[in-house]
Amino acid sequence: MTPESHAPTDTDELRPGPPPGCPAHGLGPGGLHRLHEAEDLGALYEQLRDQHGPVAPVLLHDDVPMWIVLGHAENLHMVRSPSQFCRDSRIWNPLREGLVKPDHPLMPHIAWQPIASHAEGDEHKRLRGAVMGAISTIDFRSLRRYINRSTQVIVNRFCEAGEADLVGQFTEHLPMAVMCEILGMPDEYSDRLVEAARDALKGTETSLASHSYVMDALSRLTATRRARPEEDLASYLITHPARLTDDEVREHLRLVLFAAYEATTNLLSNVLLTVLIDPRFRAQLNGGQMTVPEAVEQSLWNEPPFSTVFAYFAKQETELGGQRIRRGDGLLFAPLPANVDPRVRPDLKASMQGNRSHLAFGGGPHECPGQDIGRSIADVGVDALLMRLPDVELDCDEEELRWTASIASRHLVELPVQFAPKPPQDVQEVPNHKPVAAQRSDWQIGMAQPQPQPQPQAAPAAAQPQPAVAQPQPVPVQPQPVPGTPQPALAEPPRPKGVWQRFLSWWRGY
Repeated sequence: MTPESHAPTDTDELRPGPPPGCPAHGLGPGGLHRLHEAEDLGALYEQLRDQHGPVAPVLLHDDVPMWIVLGHAENLHMVRSPSQFCRDSRIWNPLREGLVKPDHPLMPHIAWQPIASHAEGDEHKRLRGAVMGAISTIDFRSLRRYINRSTQVIVNRFCEAGEADLVGQFTEHLPMAVMCEILGMPDEYSDRLVEAARDALKGTETSLASHSYVMDALSRLTATRRARPEEDLASYLITHPARLTDDEVREHLRLVLFAAYEATTNLLSNVLLTVLIDPRFRAQLNGGQMTVPEAVEQSLWNEPPFSTVFAYFAKQETELGGQRIRRGDGLLFAPLPANVDPRVRPDLKASMQGNRSHLAFGGGPHECPGQDIGRSIADVGVDALLMRLPDVELDCDEEELRWTASIASRHLVELPVQFAPKPPQDVQEVPNHKPVAAQRSDWQIGMAQPQPQPQPQAAPAAAQPQPAVAQPQPVPVQPQPVPGTPQPALAEPPRPKGVWQRFLSWWRGY
């Protein structure tokens, strides 16, 4: 695909230039839209859908041509057809023709790497088999307990203040704490690691140094587990029969860490924001009409963690969505516009409960292998937070919220909230918002009222101790039973939990 293949007509060339502020200022060669210059990508996607259908031509940085797949069915066909489309950018025409410079802003996302998400055939089976095998060893019951404890630890940091930024103090921290535990480096979790991961994903001037900081931690982990394997994901990658090299282990740890961290951070932020600004959403949760997992799925439909994924490439000349795709053309997998395709969601306000056909986690051979980890973090984290802070409210107008948007994703900058200050909670305790009940005495009906014990008084220094005189104590009078009158049952010791109660406690992780 080249800009010239979509050149404007003579009539278009005679039209006057667009006024200032018009979206047409984001047009490039051939009248194509530059995705990176769009102020509202959602609106641009709908405009492209109206103009071109489910597959539209666009431009990336430096006016590099690309297709964006907007349709739900077309995206599914692309990711499920490895004979026609692949993730190997080495066949990408603009790259082969020298149109993509080495310092292109999207090269870190598009450049081929020896990892499962870019591999094909037997190599893909070997690498992905190792990743899937390692993930399959995760005990999700224990994981959910760890997520709950991590949530309590993080909430304890700000619960007494009565206010917080749930992005900077919660949603950016919980995924990193959990992922460090899963990978096998819980001691590496710190504010510095969170900041480094966020900075590396933002692409700032210091992103390379931040990326190196994260990679150093993963390199230490790889070397340690190579010498002494334990029960964690890094160890299972190393000991898997696929025999991954240290470089392969480190790169897949990086892939899992960054992808899971970014996706889950965005997912947590989106779910909490929806709960705070949409009273119907929260009412459904509080009224039992919607569970937290169902709320998470609804959020995955409305605001997937990744707007687009870079990228797929045509292995042969084909047709997709009415467009002629040449061999070597690049295509963006786009969950955001696909999830609002009018053909699958004619009414965007309709509930999608029970429907998991969204594309938030991709599909086909490269479907996200860690989606259950992300769902668990969001399910348990949101539930535990709302249990600890049931009165949490947004502490600003919705219009004041700020986002950092890119072609790949949209990240909430801050989520200021307020709530009644709460005391820190034992991390082993079931999250709750009820005050602790006063301890009962052992007095029962039918017994004499307990008398306060007199406080001993200190004798004067000159006084001689006197022998104590025993005082008669009242003897409790036991009521005599009246014939024919039902007698009150004696208090019984608390019964032990039954099998079902013990099962529920184990299932919930307490």
